[in-house]
Amino acid sequence: MKVVRWFLVGLGCWPGIMLAASCPQLFAGGRPPVVLSGATFGGGLLLCNDHYAVQVSSATKGPLWSAEDLTEENVEIARQTPRLNDFRPDDRLSGSLGAVLSDYRDAGFDRGHMTPSGDEPGSDAQSQSFLLSNIVPQTAELNRGPWEGVESAVRGWAEQEGEVFVVTGPGYNPEHMPATIGAGRIPVPDVTWKAVYDPAGPGTGVYVCTNTSTPQCKITSVAMLTALVGIDPFPALASNIKATVFSMPPIRQSPYAMAHRPDSHKLLKEWGTRTAQKALKSLLRALAPHG
Repeated sequence: MKVVRWFLVGLGCWPGIMLAASCPQLFAGGRPPVVLSGATFGGGLLLCNDHYAVQVSSATKGPLWSAEDLTEENVEIARQTPRLNDFRPDDRLSGSLGAVLSDYRDAGFDRGHMTPSGDEPGSDAQSQSFLLSNIVPQTAELNRGPWEGVESAVRGWAEQEGEVFVVTGPGYNPEHMPATIGAGRIPVPDVTWKAVYDPAGPGTGVYVCTNTSTPQCKITSVAMLTALVGIDPFPALASNIKATVFSMPPIRQSPYAMAHRPDSHKLLKEWGTRTAQKALKSLLRALAPHG
């Protein structure tokens, strides 16, 4: 197995971790996503893996974002790679800095990948995607339904265009403290999002899904995502590219969605519930500058 690397970001010192090389090849324009001061959780540690990188928060013990350079070739190799399901703690995070398996045991949530194992080319790369530093609590209804459809749509996009840069992460409503699971008090995101940059377009867009038992998904701009969650997934790109929503592929059906959500094949371009609308508006209001 190839050696995974680590790189300090923002915190200055993490016990048991040494400064090492970064992985610019995984980011659009060679620049990693930026966590802004308005984000609910900040700071963190950049961990470089063979085909994806994450910034892990000491507060959430999980990813603030997870980034990959997804190519047509990688998707084809991943499709031929048997799924491993070897969830495990990330031993680069010493002491209580990372989540452990018991945090998710009987918690009522799935262990939701940010960079999905289905994107990872080969058994070693796929195994790295099961590190808990790449995982957040997701409802089964989201993880096995629309979210699986989002992942499938993005893989199809990479196959069509040859290469897309993808950044995925959780979002938290700053107006209330999130629910937590496990002894490590892992926060449950209000939403999860997946931002995509197509350099051939060029263009960007974001899928955002509510992390509830009745998940709804929305397509929005990178600029809006940054205002909502305080993370710029593509800091190297021009503002006009991030302000415009590219032509996004529709969310594909998943087996779970087809069995449990007969209408899940529809591309949900608007929030479908008042609760989701309120969450989105409160995120934007909380992060908007006050004059």
